[in-house]
Amino acid sequence: MAARMDFSPPFAIIEGGYTNDNLPDMDNEKLDNEKQVTLGKPPRHLSIMQHCVSSGRLIAEANLELDVGIVVHKSSSDEKTEFLPVLRSGSCAEIGPKQYMEDEHICIDDLIGHLETTTKVPSPGAFYGVFDGHGGTDAAIFIRENILKFIVEDSHFPICVEKAIKSAFLKADYAFADASSLDISSGTTALTALIFGRTLIIANAGDCRAVLGRRGRAIEISKDHKPNCTSERLRIEKLGGVIYDGYLNGQLSVARALGDWHMKGPKGSACPLSAEPELQETDLSDEDEFLIMGCDGLWDVMSSQCAVTMARKELMLHNDPERCSRELVREALKRNTCDNLTVIVVCFSAEPPPRIEIPQSRVRRSISSEGLNLLKGVLDCN
Repeated sequence: MAARMDFSPPFAIIEGGYTNDNLPDMDNEKLDNEKQVTLGKPPRHLSIMQHCVSSGRLIAEANLELDVGIVVHKSSSDEKTEFLPVLRSGSCAEIGPKQYMEDEHICIDDLIGHLETTTKVPSPGAFYGVFDGHGGTDAAIFIRENILKFIVEDSHFPICVEKAIKSAFLKADYAFADASSLDISSGTTALTALIFGRTLIIANAGDCRAVLGRRGRAIEISKDHKPNCTSERLRIEKLGGVIYDGYLNGQLSVARALGDWHMKGPKGSACPLSAEPELQETDLSDEDEFLIMGCDGLWDVMSSQCAVTMARKELMLHNDPERCSRELVREALKRNTCDNLTVIVVCFSAEPPPRIEIPQSRVRRSISSEGLNLLKGVLDCN
């Protein structure tokens, strides 16, 4: 049986704290006297709240007017081709109303600097992940500590990154099954984002979600793997699984997860509960402003468009992705989410998003599709 693998440097996890200085007050309530949440002890491991933040330039003041529409600053095709993101991130995790904290996450803004390899990979590079555990914390912690190592050590990396990621998910799942010191009946969803140059590759197994903020418009770049989803239901039933009241085999509310070996057959056999991720590759442009990654505790109470609208408003105010992630978590708690909460916000520029408005006209007034999406998000938030 393989021993538990250690995810030690160079794969450093960026951790830090946040401050209450000049935090925007959405409820006209100050956070200065906010009490810290005492976490309950999980069955096997104590998981604490984690707040990750990368250093970035903060903007002290910005105009917060959210007029419907967009000031058009169109870039030429040449400028879009030359676009390279400036990566900086922040994250926030809270236990919420649950007894235990089972979420894990990772933020690495400078991936190239953390890799002990002579392999040439595009720059800039970054890696982010959200892991929503269930049945204990063992699976979520193990996958967080090992998934990146399995990716970069795969024989397909970096020539065919997609194959390397898919292979890494399955290898990590098998390695967890062989970890005799861990509770292999625990499980976790996994959502990862790998950035090389302009290329963003999202891999998802479970119901965490990744959403791009593109000039105020929400672009979902992952699919929630719920058992009742048509494609997942067909796959599950074809492999002999059943769905009871939205639960796979009456036990699990997701159709894909790593771990949960009490629900899986021998390694390599087809199983209704799959650890194979779905991948989505996107070429970033200067219209892509930020990425939101969150567990289902966020998306159960907030639409993708609402999250993007709120995040954009926060970034216009202070340009701090960590404070932005905290406000998203805070809003989800106000909306009475029933789950743990983990949110990562990744910005693609050192500058805050530009002010949103429409040019005034004395003759005709119209609204752009981006402006319409923004209005929808504002109304949803309210």
